[in-house]
This record gives sequence, structure tokens and C-alpha cells, in this order.
Amino acid sequence: MIPSVLVRTLIVLGLTQLIGWGSVGLIAIVGRQIADDLGMDVAAVFAGNSILYLVMGLCAPLLAKTFGQIGARLVMICGTVVAILGFAALALSFGPVTYVMAWVILGIAGSATLTTPAFILLNEVVRPNARSAISALMLVTGLSSSLFWPIASFLSHAAGWRMTCVIYAASMALLSLPLLIFGLPRREQTRPGAETTTDDAPPAAKAGGTFWLVVSAIALNASITYGFSAILIELLKAEGLQPAAAVAFGSALGIIQVSARGIEFLGGGRWDGITTGLFAGIALPVAMAVLIIGAGAYWSVAAFILLYGLGSGALAVARATIPLVFYDKAAYAKTSSHIALPLNVISALSPPSLAALLTHFGSNAVLGLAILCSCSALVILFILSRRRPNDRPA
Repeated sequence: MIPSVLVRTLIVLGLTQLIGWGSVGLIAIVGRQIADDLGMDVAAVFAGNSILYLVMGLCAPLLAKTFGQIGARLVMICGTVVAILGFAALALSFGPVTYVMAWVILGIAGSATLTTPAFILLNEVVRPNARSAISALMLVTGLSSSLFWPIASFLSHAAGWRMTCVIYAASMALLSLPLLIFGLPRREQTRPGAETTTDDAPPAAKAGGTFWLVVSAIALNASITYGFSAILIELLKAEGLQPAAAVAFGSALGIIQVSARGIEFLGGGRWDGITTGLFAGIALPVAMAVLIIGAGAYWSVAAFILLYGLGSGALAVARATIPLVFYDKAAYAKTSSHIALPLNVISALSPPSLAALLTHFGSNAVLGLAILCSCSALVILFILSRRRPNDRPA
């Protein structure tokens, strides 16, 4: 593997993933503007992100064979073209129906361009070093909201939300598309019939249920981390913090999560995704327990933010790298596509579910459920560690 190819691939994916995730996050900034302009309820406007994740999840398994047949590079190029059309449709939307249709188009595009396709491409290009490459990429993509929220705020105030969508579409046409076409290495051609199994079932479903254990561990932890990303400030308020203090503590979370990804990257492949998941998975229930015991005291909130930030940041890497422990290059693409379905459905459903639980039953109910889910995931990860192939050291 030529190092320059790896560096070039990471730069291209880093830039295109930043643009992709940063662009679809614009609702957080312009949601109220869209609601006023289209005459929609604010909650209905914010449901655009839920539509995005649901469609991404539903489309992901359908792309599993395509990744194996033509490679992730061509899939991402086609997905970027669809994303350009999606933002154009969003800019031209004039009511609820056209608004929803635009997010359906963006969801289709996201399934072909965001996160999972990038990981599959890295696995195609740098299989022996895929885990370290994925960790490096996640260091960059973790900054998407920090970079693009100020950009969206400036553009929407200067030119309006519709022109912001047009500018995002133009950035994909003028930056992302050429980078993907000319910056990524082409996949080596395979002989006809050389592909692995082409049936619809994920390969690990035939291997003693390992696939379903992987899915369960990832989904249980994701149901907490995705949900908490939406309700964290309200959760801290429910613990008794003043709004300013809740925002201050919540703002520190992103830095800690990125730091955890940095620690994982600096590990240099000395441990695998299961080991990362085990150590990070321990941090989550301990963080919840500390917050319950502290009853909103500043020391307990600070400890919670530190432990939860480190755990959730490392688990984001573990979600992508646990399948690398069990699957080769061809099987990884199929497995990752199937895992994306429950993962994206959870991304869409967990925020409103945890918000409803917080509203009706209080913060301790949310924290108790989080402890239950994270401890269950921890048990499953321990079982997976016993199934680790003999040639894959911990």
C-alpha cells in the first residue's frame, strides 16, 4: 500500500464527509425559518432529519450487492449527484409534501454517500490499515457541526435558507463530485464470478448468530448515544441545572468525544473494535449511575460529561470497526450495509422516544433505561470477544 494513496483517500473522504454531514445538519440552524416560510409546524420541519435517517436505513441493505459489484467509489459518485438534486428540491419546496420529498431524496443520497460507504471504501483501499484509517476519518467528521453550524447561520442570515441550500448543492457539484471522481483510487477489477456469496442474507447470519450479536451490541449503545445527542441539554436541566450551565456542560461534550476518537487513533491498531467497545461500554453505565447518585450536583455533572463523552466518542469508532474483527473485505461491505438499517432507524426514533420518556417520567427514567441498554450491550460485547477469530489479537 502506497502511503500517498492512503493520505489522498483520507483527504478526499474527510472533505466530502464534512460537506455531506455538515449540509444535512442545516435544520438545526434554519428550522424555524423554514417553518415560517412554508407554514409548517416547527416539529414537522425538524422531522426532516428523522426522514433522512429512516430512508438511509431502508436503502442501505439494498445497496449491499451494489457495493460488491461496482465498488464504493462509484456508489458515492452517484449518491452525490442525487444529493445535489435533493438540495435543489429542498430549495424549491413550497409546502409539506415537497419538503418531505426533498428529504426522501436526501436520504437516498445519504445511504450512498455518508459514513457507511466511506468506511467500505477505506476497507477496499487499505484493508490491513482500515481500522486506523476509519479512526482518522472520524476525527475529522466529528467536527462537521462545529464547522457548518456557523456557516449555515451566516448564509441563512445573509441570503436566506433557500439560497443556503443552493450553495450547499453547488459545493457538492464543484467540490465533492470532482474530488470523488478524480481523487479516489479506482477499485481493482475482479474476475467474473470472483465475488463472494451474492444471496441477500448477511454472511454472518450463517455463522452462529454472530451478525445478530454485532447488530444488537451496536444498536443498544446507539439507542442511547443518538438519543442523548438530542436531549442532553434538557436532561441536564431536568437534573436541576440552570440553562446557561446546562449549555456550558453540553458544549464540552463534543470536545471530549473528539478527544476520545483521537486516543483511539493514536492507539495505532494495538487493540481491536471489540476491546474499544468493552472499555467504552463500561464508561456509559458508570456515567449514568454517577449522575443519578449526584442528583444534579456540579461534580456529578462534570464526571458524567467526562465519562459519557469518552465512552460515546470511542463507541462511535467501535461501531465501524467491530465488523472488521469478523469479516474480510468483501463481507465487510455487505455486513456494514445491513447494520446500517437498524442503526439509522434508531437514529430517527431514539431522540423522540427519549424526549417523551424524559417529559413524562423524568430524568431518572431516562438514565435507568440507558443503564439497562448499555449493560446489555456490554454483555453482548463480552460474548463477541469470546468469538473473536484466533488470528485477530485483542
